[in-house]
Amino acid sequence: MKCDFHIHTFYSYDSGFSPKKMVKAALRKGIDCIAITDHDEIKGALEAMEFAKDKPILVIPGIEVKSKDGDILALGVKEKIPKGLSAEETIKKIKKLGGKVFIPHPFAFNCSFKKDLRKLVKEIDGIEVKNASVFGSGNKKAEDFAEKYKLPKITGSDAHSPWFLGKVYLEIEGENLSIEEIFEKIKRGEGKIKGKEANFFEKVGDHILRNIIKFFNFYVRRKKRKI
Repeated sequence: MKCDFHIHTFYSYDSGFSPKKMVKAALRKGIDCIAITDHDEIKGALEAMEFAKDKPILVIPGIEVKSKDGDILALGVKEKIPKGLSAEETIKKIKKLGGKVFIPHPFAFNCSFKKDLRKLVKEIDGIEVKNASVFGSGNKKAEDFAEKYKLPKITGSDAHSPWFLGKVYLEIEGENLSIEEIFEKIKRGEGKIKGKEANFFEKVGDHILRNIIKFFNFYVRRKKRKI
């Protein structure tokens, strides 16, 4: 199964594409499993699960939670988790909901994890070692860290649009695996990192698009408040 564990929809402030559109893009690209991980919101994941019920794709519900110490991926949860808590508090809440904890893009220069990750290695379920949109050496540092501390690895396109979805993915042996089976195989280190991160110009274009959407959403919300 080809699995992309980091995808955003228009429930994120910097994406403009519906859960339905992202599921369709995954099907078109032959991705078998996706995790919808909107910023501090679960609605996109639940909508994607509902749309995908009768389709040959597994949707893992998730959230990219903005903790006080940096972003944390909560995978396998179906409830919102408060943002702005410490990393430790956020992790506890994710675990209480039965979710798995992964740190995305921990060494990316513009969105790195602020807390010393060495203090959390026993609390988390793994880290994202390849993110399609990270500039520089962030992915290499993440993989080196995972190797050093023997942490399970996942990959994610960090797609905010259909074009980015599936650029990188984790290939896991087996068909029609359940969410629990996928996490168990990740824990045992059985996933193979596949795909290629975007080139420099693709990354620049992607971040420009995100900022345009972010500005538009901010402008619309501000206009509504005035009305």
